[in-house]
Amino acid sequence: MILTHTGTPLSLYWQGSPRDIVFDAAGIKEKLQRTDLPCYVMRDFNGRIGVSNGGALVAEGRGLQVLAMANPMTAAQLGDPGFRADYGLKYAYKTGAMANGIASADLVIAMGKAGLLGSFGAAGLVPERIRKELDAIQSTLPTETYAVNLIHSPVEAALERGAVELFLEKGVTVVEASAFLALTEHIVYYRVAGLRRNADGGIHIGNKVIAKISRKEVAKPFMYAPPAEIVKSLLQQGKITADQAEMARHIPMADDITVEADSGGHTDNRPLTVLLPIIIQLRNEIETETQFEQKIRVGAAGGISTPASALAAFMMGAAYVVTGSVNQACVEAGTSEHVRKLLQTIDSTDVMGAPASDMFEMGVELQVLKRGSMFGPRAKKLYEYYKTYKSIDEIPAAEREKLEKSVFRKPLEEIWEMCVEFFEQRDPEQIARAKDNPHRKMALIFRWYLGLSSNWANAGTPDRKLDYQIWCGPAMGAFNDWVRGTYLENYENRRAADVAEHIMTGAAYLYRIQHLTMQGVEFSGEMKALAVAGEMRVLEGV
Repeated sequence: MILTHTGTPLSLYWQGSPRDIVFDAAGIKEKLQRTDLPCYVMRDFNGRIGVSNGGALVAEGRGLQVLAMANPMTAAQLGDPGFRADYGLKYAYKTGAMANGIASADLVIAMGKAGLLGSFGAAGLVPERIRKELDAIQSTLPTETYAVNLIHSPVEAALERGAVELFLEKGVTVVEASAFLALTEHIVYYRVAGLRRNADGGIHIGNKVIAKISRKEVAKPFMYAPPAEIVKSLLQQGKITADQAEMARHIPMADDITVEADSGGHTDNRPLTVLLPIIIQLRNEIETETQFEQKIRVGAAGGISTPASALAAFMMGAAYVVTGSVNQACVEAGTSEHVRKLLQTIDSTDVMGAPASDMFEMGVELQVLKRGSMFGPRAKKLYEYYKTYKSIDEIPAAEREKLEKSVFRKPLEEIWEMCVEFFEQRDPEQIARAKDNPHRKMALIFRWYLGLSSNWANAGTPDRKLDYQIWCGPAMGAFNDWVRGTYLENYENRRAADVAEHIMTGAAYLYRIQHLTMQGVEFSGEMKALAVAGEMRVLEGV
C-alpha cells in the first residue's frame, strides 16, 4: 500500500467523481503538490487509500471516509501578509546584502523583476561605485522595491555618514541596517528625514529600515523611538524640521527586525531556534509598552537555504525569511567563477570564524569558507599578533619575514605606504589617528590584507587563490545536499529568483506533508522517497 493511516479518521465523508481520486505514486505526488487546492486523504470501499483535490465533504450520509485533510496553503501565504503588502512582494522572502557588491545590482534587479526583495551589498564599496550601481537599479526597477545595505562603521564614521547622504540624495527608501552596535546619528538622520504628514495628519514613514541583529541589546534600540538627544541634535543642525522631530517620538526606529543566526556575515553563531523566539518575545513586550501605530515585524536569517529551514522559520513565527550564502553561488552574484564553482562543492562543516576587517580591533568575527583557502587561519594569526604586540616592530624577525613573504608579499612598511595613500582619499582621519599610535598603524596594515582578500575572491585574482576571503555559512552546504541530483547541482544553473521560488514552493509542499503526517498519514516504502522527490519535482519545474 502506497499510503497508510494510523490516526483517527475524521468525522467527515467525501463525495465526488471517482475520477478525482488517485491511488498511484505519481498521481498522489501531483495532488500533494497542488498546494493551492485542498487535499483529502480517504479510504475507498476496497480498502485502498487515495488522494483528491476536489469533491465535497459532508458530515453524514454516503461517501468515502476521510482520514486526513489539508486546506490550501501556497508559498504566497507563508509569513506576514503585511511584509508582502508594504514592499509589494510575491513572497515574504528577501536576499541579504552581501558586502563588496557580492549582492550585486544584477542580483537585486533579478529579484525585483520576480516580485521579490533584494538588498544591494553597498558595504565596503566607494561612493562612486555605489552611485553607479544605484543608477542601474533605479533605472531598471522604476516602481519595484529594493533595499540597500547601510553598515555600521565604528572606526570609519565618515563612510557611514557619506552612505546616508548618498541614499537621501538618490531617494533610496529602504535600507538594511547591519552590524550596528548602537544607534548612530547617521541611521537616525536617515529614518527621521523621511517622515512626513499624510493628508489626514497621520505619519508617513518614507524611509524604511530593516535592521539585522543577533543580540537583544542591539535589537532593543531599533524597537523604540529614535533617541531624543540625537533627534534634538539633528534639529539644531538644521537637518530635520521641528515637525519631523515631533513625529519621531511616535514611530519605532525600524519597520522590520531580521534575526541573524549562524550565517556567513558578522555572526554570534547562535541557533535560530533559540534566538528567534527571544527577539519575538522582546518585540511583543516593547510593542505593548510603546503602543506605536507602526508594528514591527521580525524575520529570520542565517541557515535559510532549503524548504525545510524556511518552513521551520515560518512555523516559529518569522514574518519573512532572508537568504545569504546560497545567493553567492548564483550567476548574478558579484563574485568570480572560481568562487561559485567552489561553493557548489562544500559541506555544511566547511566554514570557520575569522576576524572582520571593519571591526578588526574589536575582535568581531564573521564566517568564511575554509575549504580551498588559507584566509581563515592567516586572518586569525594576524589577530593573534595584534593582541600580542603593540607595533609591527615588536613582531619577531622570523615571524615578520614569514608574514611579508607568504601573506603580504611585500615589506610591511611598503604596505603602510599603500594604506596611507588609500585612506588619504577615503578617510584621512584614519591616518591621523595612527600617526602617533603604532598599535593603530598595525591594525590598518593588517586590515589591508583582510579588506583586499575579499576583493581578490570577487575578481578571481589568479595568484591569490589561497587568500580568498569567501563569506559563507553552513546553509550553503545544506543547499548543496538538497539540490544534489537536480539541475541546480550545477552552479551555472543557479539563479537567485529561481532558487527563491523553489525554496518557497518547497516549503509550502513540506507544510502539507507535515500537516498530513500529524493526522496519522504515513508515507511508507515508495512514498517515503516521494516526500523528498516531491521537492525535487518542484525544483525541476515539472
